[in-house]
Amino acid sequence: MKMVEEGLNRRRRLFRGPGGVLTALISAAVIGVLWAVSGTADFCRVWAQQSAPAAPVVVQPGAPGQPSRTLPPTTTAKLPPRSQAEVEFMQGMIMHHAQAVEMTALIPSHTENKDLRLLGARISSSQSDEIKFMKRWLAARGESISMPMPDMPGMDMSHPSLALMPGMLTPEQMDALRKAKGAVFDQLFLTGMIQHHNGALIMVKDLFDTAGAGQDAELFDFANDADNTQRAEMRIMQDMLEKKSSGEKR
Repeated sequence: MKMVEEGLNRRRRLFRGPGGVLTALISAAVIGVLWAVSGTADFCRVWAQQSAPAAPVVVQPGAPGQPSRTLPPTTTAKLPPRSQAEVEFMQGMIMHHAQAVEMTALIPSHTENKDLRLLGARISSSQSDEIKFMKRWLAARGESISMPMPDMPGMDMSHPSLALMPGMLTPEQMDALRKAKGAVFDQLFLTGMIQHHNGALIMVKDLFDTAGAGQDAELFDFANDADNTQRAEMRIMQDMLEKKSSGEKR
């Protein structure tokens, strides 16, 4: 009996005593939990540092021919103020594009030049789409599609010359184009459309030269695209004129 009691006491000391295995097991478990919590906190901290988004880079695009600028991260976005110059640019460019589309509509019945027909189809398609975009842009801002004419006493407001934008063909030039055929038409069309495109470049430049204008994102992209496209088409037409001139001299 005494031996049994001593055995039980040894078991009690083993599992319940201050230096017992049970205490060691419990301590190890606590340490393991603490290590896990600490490790998880460190992991979360490292993960948060690695996954944190980098400071935003704010880039301000430059006008045609001008470099872009990198602005400080503290820069805050602000809606640009309404610019009357932007509205007038869109209204005027709708009128400008409409004449280009009118010019290209003459090509199928006035020349058999395949290269000119392809170019005309390209110009007509792109400028017709841009007219739709400009009308939507103006309508979304509650602006009139057409540019109001100046109210001047005694002036005939129906006169076509009053509506001319830079580079647009005069009524006399348009009349000559309608009457021409074949090679003569090709010459008049190419020289007239180069003049027309050059006028559009002037309009874009005037827009960006106006203080406070050209800040609207959609308008900025459109004006830059129009500038690049019309420069490229001007080079094509100039090459066509040079080839035509070289062929006539031979």
